[in-house]
Amino acid sequence: MTQRSEIFDRHYEAYCREIAAVDLAAIKERLDIQVRDNTAWIPFFNQTYQVSGEGIFNDGNRKADYVTSVILSKYILLCPDRLHLDKAWCTFRDFKRESHFTNANFFNTDTQGQIIKQFSGRLPELQTACERLGAVEDPLIQGYDLAYAVKSLPRLSLLLLMNDADEDFGADCKVLFQKQAEYYLDPESLAMTSALLARKLIDADRNHGG
Repeated sequence: MTQRSEIFDRHYEAYCREIAAVDLAAIKERLDIQVRDNTAWIPFFNQTYQVSGEGIFNDGNRKADYVTSVILSKYILLCPDRLHLDKAWCTFRDFKRESHFTNANFFNTDTQGQIIKQFSGRLPELQTACERLGAVEDPLIQGYDLAYAVKSLPRLSLLLLMNDADEDFGADCKVLFQKQAEYYLDPESLAMTSALLARKLIDADRNHGG
């Protein structure tokens, strides 16, 4: 565990050094973020984080967890050279950029699989958990028992679709991305973002008696 922590610390410090070299003011419009005093203020799920060469901190001024730190760092460091806007929904496998098979497996297991495990037979609890994250129901989506759009980053929303189990079929869950997402995060970070969504939904449920 100590060795793993040391590796994480080295990666974290490397990200901070790279961020310190970025002209944040020059990319703020493309990322739709606020920049003050060489610090980026980035909304991520239901919190706002301060990101700079000095570190990555949540709205309580506490150091962000490692997964969040990686995703927010990549959001800055992978900023495209022009604005990409395509809000149509797509699956993880639909992205044109290379996505390794292991990432797809991680996505299926740690995102969709975890949501099914926690919320199968408990759609009202999943709806409540979504609303606690600030998600918005999408009434235009047909064919699903539940459809909620969740804004994770300014240029990246996720769409959670769920059909509960019945006498003929098991529960089915899908998490979709906006097509523009592949220009703002790499495949690994996209998979991590969706897995973090699953974790936040489960935490929201368990912390309120689920």
